[in-house]
Amino acid sequence: MRYGPDHGQQRQGLDFSEYLDGLFGYALVLSHNHAEAEDLVQETCLRALRAIDGLREQSNVKGWLFTILRNIWLNQVRRTRSVQIEFGADTNGIIDPADAAQDPHAAYASGVEQERVRAAIQQLPLAFREVVLLREYEELSYQEIAALLDCPPGTVMSRLARARSKLRELLSGDRAAPRLEQDEVNGTEGTAA
Repeated sequence: MRYGPDHGQQRQGLDFSEYLDGLFGYALVLSHNHAEAEDLVQETCLRALRAIDGLREQSNVKGWLFTILRNIWLNQVRRTRSVQIEFGADTNGIIDPADAAQDPHAAYASGVEQERVRAAIQQLPLAFREVVLLREYEELSYQEIAALLDCPPGTVMSRLARARSKLRELLSGDRAAPRLEQDEVNGTEGTAA
């Protein structure tokens, strides 16, 4: 994609469509507001277009865009000083259509499991949520995340390990609670069958 006047030079272009979903998801994690996330992505694209001439040919475009988005958000946070951040922000009632080829029970179970994971991720501190999103959902490498967060790769690995450990605790705790309740209903609490 080329843009703007040529002025006798071949200008580098950027197709944002490949990155928009990931940028929007990350913006939702940071802002927890649909409209703010849209604004963050739009501002990211505008700034990227303005700075595209400074981008080297072999650069990691995805990491560069995520860095721009995060820096814009950090600047907004510094200005407002009041931040409420959660993963899985409001989707404004948008529901994904069901896959007709998938078993309805399997689709329901998958949706329930996804919601459990989202709820557990919401309980993590921001530093852990951010690393989980960038690694597991956006599939950035440890080095890319380290550059984005301006920290050593070892810190990224440590945060991710602690985040995964905490998620295991949270998710295993969720599964134990209903079983205990069922045992209480059956009157078998603490007894062997």
